[in-house]
Amino acid sequence: MAIGVVAGIASAAIVALIGLFKLMWRVAEPNEALVISGSTHKTEGLGQGMGFRIVTGRGTLVLPGVQAVRKLSLDLNETQLSVDCVTHQGIPLRVKGVVIFKVGDDLVSIANAARRFLDQQKMMPERVHIVFAGHLRSIVGGLTVEDMIRDREKLTGQTRMACGTEMEKLGLIVDSLQIHEIEDPTGYIKNLAMPHAAAVQRDARIAQAEANRLATEAEQAAFARMAEATRDSEILQAGYQAERDKAAATARQAGPLSEAAARQEVVVQETRVAELEAHRREQQLQADVRKPADAAAYETRTRAEAERDARISAAQAKARETELAAAAEATRVTTAATADAQAVEARGIASAKATRATGEAEAAATQARGLAEAESAKARGLAEAEAIKARAAALAENQEAVVAQQLAENWPAIVEAGAGAFGNVEHMVLLNGAEGMSEMFAKALTMGGTGLGVARQLLASMGQAPGSPGSPGSSGSSGSPGSAGSAVNGRIPIHED
Repeated sequence: MAIGVVAGIASAAIVALIGLFKLMWRVAEPNEALVISGSTHKTEGLGQGMGFRIVTGRGTLVLPGVQAVRKLSLDLNETQLSVDCVTHQGIPLRVKGVVIFKVGDDLVSIANAARRFLDQQKMMPERVHIVFAGHLRSIVGGLTVEDMIRDREKLTGQTRMACGTEMEKLGLIVDSLQIHEIEDPTGYIKNLAMPHAAAVQRDARIAQAEANRLATEAEQAAFARMAEATRDSEILQAGYQAERDKAAATARQAGPLSEAAARQEVVVQETRVAELEAHRREQQLQADVRKPADAAAYETRTRAEAERDARISAAQAKARETELAAAAEATRVTTAATADAQAVEARGIASAKATRATGEAEAAATQARGLAEAESAKARGLAEAEAIKARAAALAENQEAVVAQQLAENWPAIVEAGAGAFGNVEHMVLLNGAEGMSEMFAKALTMGGTGLGVARQLLASMGQAPGSPGSPGSSGSSGSPGSAGSAVNGRIPIHED
């Protein structure tokens, strides 16, 4: 029983020791550092009086309640840069980039970072941004926009070098610094790129135009070759078609030709058969009845020759008949063509003669009409002259009678002109009734008498004026009756029909 108690006590002690060991043992992860404080420690590479111990990558014993253990992350951190800068030329820019940093792996860097960020590790990106923003503004202020665009690595290197000392004091190291973008609110960079862009666009347009020209030339050449091939094909097809047509025509002619040749051969063979038959019969007759029937043989031979001559004559007559028919047909066609030509010529001559006769008749009629109109105009002129002369003579002898005649002829027009004064009157009021009406019409009718008196006074004044054309004292042809009549007619309008 005692052994069991001892074993239980030993087991409890072992368990207690194991629990105490776990409670006291701390292990640093690969991406962190343990900062142990609470006792005086001397760490290699650190000055006197540091007062804490740094453990990385291994385990260590910590006295609970006596020592405090805190962890410092060695992971990578990043901060986004967005810094407003002004270049050496005074152009405002906004530089955007990213800084990737971490706590250094050496004990000095860990100690510096522990003393600055142990309880404020989340503030590391902000602090790093402040450091880099200041140095970046300083460096950009000494550069031009062109330097920043053409050599961005120079800007990155200068910034890292400027921030290196301060980052070491903070216990941080920069793994990467990248400048992503340079924003230009004034458009300076865009304007810088415009000449180059225009040149590139120009070269691109020139290259495109050259490519289009080459493509067009190639297409035209291809079209020309296609047209040439089409032409050659059509020429070959036309040649083949001509050969086919020729062969077809030859084939169409071969039938009649062969038939004619066959008929000719038949005739030749028939003639030869007839000759052989005649010869056979002649030989037979000679062999059988030559001596007793010389006369009959002669008669038979003569009949055979006559039949042959008859056939030959019939063939010649048929050929002559065909020849005469062809000649007659040719003569008929020639005669018809000649008759048609003569008819056309006769019709043309007749049409020309008719046209000429029509023109001559129209010209004669026009000339006759012109002469008749001239004679008529001349007669009218002479008649008017005689009438004027007679009127002048009558006026010289009895002026009042001539004026009275003219007034009598134009009396209706004079009365109508006098009554025209009342044409626009819609209502008329007569104060003295019928007597006023009679008086008004009497005045209208007496206008003719007034005109006669005026004419008489005019003629009297013309006759009494000294030196006037119609006065007795005038000399020369101006005192003739015709001149006086002309003067009267020039002053008094006389309508002649």
